[in-house]
Amino acid sequence: MNESANENEGVYCTICGGMVSQAPGVRRIPIDGIETGITGLDECIAAVRALDLADDAAVTEELLARLAKNNYIPTRKRAAYGAALLAEFRRAG
Repeated sequence: MNESANENEGVYCTICGGMVSQAPGVRRIPIDGIETGITGLDECIAAVRALDLADDAAVTEELLARLAKNNYIPTRKRAAYGAALLAEFRRAG
């Protein structure tokens, strides 16, 4: 994740300017070579896996739709996020 830190203010994303959560529910995954924090990824993967969707496109769209509720997903990076999320889904097995 592109971040900048000021010891008095916390850590901010240099892409969107938002505060970077250091909470335990945040996982960092590589998206286009940049470590990016995703909130609720493990729970989302479990929920999508329970749906038993038929193909990768459906899995990717469901992951993106669910995670977009609590995470900023830039429109121009949607495909990259989708690919990274699908890779995490597969890795979680």
